[in-house]
Amino acid sequence: MKTTFSRLFSIIAGLILLCLLLLGVTFQSMLSNYLEEEKQAALHNNAASLLNLAAAYDATGELENRWGGFRISLITAARVAGTDIMFCDPEGNIRLCSCDDSGCIHSGKTVDRTMIDRIVADGEEFTEGTVGDSYETAHFVESMAVNSQIDGSVIGVIIVTAAKEQISGMLMRSTTIFFYVSLVVLVIAMIAAFLLSRSQARSIQSVAKAAIRFGHGELDTRVAVGGHNTVEVDDLATAFNSMAESLATAETQRREFVANVSHELKTPMTTIAGFMDGMLDGTIPPEQHRHYMQIVSDEVRRLSRLVRSMLEISRMQSQGISEEKRRRFDLTETIGQVLISFEQRINRKHIHVDVQMPDRSVWTKADPDSITQVVYNLTDNAIKFCNEGGMLRISLETESGKAWVRVQNTGPTIDPAELPLLFDRFHKADKSRSEDREGVGLGLYIVKTILNSHGEDISVTSEKGLTTFTFTLPLVR
Repeated sequence: MKTTFSRLFSIIAGLILLCLLLLGVTFQSMLSNYLEEEKQAALHNNAASLLNLAAAYDATGELENRWGGFRISLITAARVAGTDIMFCDPEGNIRLCSCDDSGCIHSGKTVDRTMIDRIVADGEEFTEGTVGDSYETAHFVESMAVNSQIDGSVIGVIIVTAAKEQISGMLMRSTTIFFYVSLVVLVIAMIAAFLLSRSQARSIQSVAKAAIRFGHGELDTRVAVGGHNTVEVDDLATAFNSMAESLATAETQRREFVANVSHELKTPMTTIAGFMDGMLDGTIPPEQHRHYMQIVSDEVRRLSRLVRSMLEISRMQSQGISEEKRRRFDLTETIGQVLISFEQRINRKHIHVDVQMPDRSVWTKADPDSITQVVYNLTDNAIKFCNEGGMLRISLETESGKAWVRVQNTGPTIDPAELPLLFDRFHKADKSRSEDREGVGLGLYIVKTILNSHGEDISVTSEKGLTTFTFTLPLVR
């Protein structure tokens, strides 16, 4: 299986090689075309100059009388331009050339009559070939017909040739230079690609290693953001850190939940087991059995309430509040029914109740049973912590398409640091689990879970002995 490093390096190396190859082919093709065009232009200019010179000699009648003078001009022009120059008569016989007498390869040679006829007919021709049997290798051949300035007849043909090897040699030298330059560029590019690929691979490996450590229980593991990372790696690191933070928080909550459940179960179970053992071994006399059996019964009911609450929370978190359960109902009627159910407890604590609700019905759409439980839990909590002879106020207002329900009670002011924790599972503001024998620390957590399932929220304030819980519900007609 290939690693990210090897894949990145292979892709970058392949692209660089492909680019260099395409660049080399393109460069060679363009250079070859350019050199050929330049060589053709140079041959054309040389041939045109010599043609004018030959015409001038002919006009004065000195061309045939002074072949030697014209030949010197051919030799000079050939040496300057690096070419071979021939002068043929209309029959194709080579009369003059730019070669030395001792090493002339054109002496006694002729040019193909067909070629001469084409040149005479067209006035000029550029070809690539061997010029009959004069050369064994291919040459560039520029030919021009020389016309007499007296009667316009063709007096000969100027042929200027250059070996194609000249261009081939220049192309070979340029290819060699390009090869070495490309090799240097390739080495530099490979080093850069290696460093870049390794850097990217290391960044991804750091995330992978962090995930492995996190999976092994190191919940504080995080990936460094910034530095030499790219934007994408930083996004990946940020997403991992966010996920790790969320999972670490969930794990912490899970551990706290297990610890709290263990404590909540341990306390009543210890009480039940202690009293039952005391009655069985005779430590508790028979006349007190009824009293302690009542305590055992209360603890069993408490365990039952705890289990029911946990099951209800689990159901709401997994299933939510379905649309089938949501229906239109009067919120004022629900609040009134809940208050009536607390009449005896309110009277026992001599609590003054202040109800502020509209005279008309306030309609909302939600699960009536769940909202009844919300109002019940908040009212139960308010009565529980309300001081003797204190005040309980429940108000209902409508504003901005929402129904605002507030449950207030007088009593001890809650520490501001405790307020965000009130809706946590098993949290009790008094820090004493034994003082509140009726509660299991899930009432407010259930309230928040229900409201969140409806897409609503709840807030709490506590100032100067007045604690206020506020939640909203949607208004409907």
